[in-house]
Amino acid sequence: MTDFLQNIKGDKTIWAIIAVLAIFSFLPVYSASTNLVYVAGKGTTMGYLLKHAVLLLLGFVIVFATHKIPYRYFSGLSVLMIPVVILLLIFTLTQGTVIGGANASRWIQIPFVGVGFQTSTLASVVLMMYVSRYLARKKEKKINFKESLLQLWLPVGMVLIFILPANFSTTAITFAMVILLVFIGGYPIKNIFIILGVGVLALALFILTVKAFPDAMKNNRINTWSNRVEHFISGNSEDNYQAEKAKIAIASGEIYGKGPGKSVQKNFLPQSSSDFIYAIIGEEFGFIGAVLIIVVYLMLLFRIVRIATKTETIFGTLLVLGVGFPIIFQALINMAVAVGLFPVTGQPLPLISTGGTSIWMTCFAIGIVLSVSASSGEVLIKKNKAELDNPLDILHEAIG
Repeated sequence: MTDFLQNIKGDKTIWAIIAVLAIFSFLPVYSASTNLVYVAGKGTTMGYLLKHAVLLLLGFVIVFATHKIPYRYFSGLSVLMIPVVILLLIFTLTQGTVIGGANASRWIQIPFVGVGFQTSTLASVVLMMYVSRYLARKKEKKINFKESLLQLWLPVGMVLIFILPANFSTTAITFAMVILLVFIGGYPIKNIFIILGVGVLALALFILTVKAFPDAMKNNRINTWSNRVEHFISGNSEDNYQAEKAKIAIASGEIYGKGPGKSVQKNFLPQSSSDFIYAIIGEEFGFIGAVLIIVVYLMLLFRIVRIATKTETIFGTLLVLGVGFPIIFQALINMAVAVGLFPVTGQPLPLISTGGTSIWMTCFAIGIVLSVSASSGEVLIKKNKAELDNPLDILHEAIG
């Protein structure tokens, strides 16, 4: 055990935060899984809990393996992975599977394992790595807008275009995070507004095309998006079933909650173990538990920003922010949906909700952050050692 702990590098607070979130997740997941067992008649509660434990264990293996990779390697890896994820996204769209009568074209099945994998989540992480690389390489140079269209925005656009038909929320979040990252990376603001305009225009064109030719792209989810937005704006409780049940769950939890496993609304929320797990947390652990979860994610945000500011290289700083910010943003959106501040998006709560893809890609992103943190720590140790190698510094240390 001691040898294992010695091999753990990087920010120890982040290691503690992800461990706390993972351990805590067993309580709401076990409680919410009863909905699938007794209402939907699928599996057993222990079966779902065991599956969640295995997914988390594999997630921590991903964190450990990723944080051992020197972060500079992610620069070249992003270039190699961009065409791979584009091909995966195309394959995911064309395979067009249906699970339980629902459009499942966002997933592909991993051979011999039988586990679904959401390729858009992997594509989002790879894209943030790629954008960080481009901005770091152009930091000391004047960015040519026309050149950036080919080198930066063409790959970004292709990835987003192939995510959009089946997963609007992930497309919107990824695009927002790219815009935020290029702003931080010093991309000209005037050009950012041009890209924003092109993005809005492309979205409008896509919606109009699908509406005009509905049979041309059967796997799109245009009607789902529009219905969710309309129901959110109108506040129609009959049509906005899940959102209403989530608000009832949080309200009934009051200050201290009903206690672990005592949620009532989990029996009425179809996505109680994933998209609406925060509502179950609010019902069972009350206002105090719900706020504590927010505090933990804000602590993670603070550590991410701290690592970014202490990193020696521009690429390291942008990489940490690029893969770290989406985790916090996704968590805030999930919680905002549960309390009725945002339309239903289908975004899980990182490291708490069930779902292998979400857990694994969150762990991959955290592993990258820890890789940067570990490298920064090694640089600081070498720097301090070099200073102490000077005889005058040694004498100064001895005198105190």
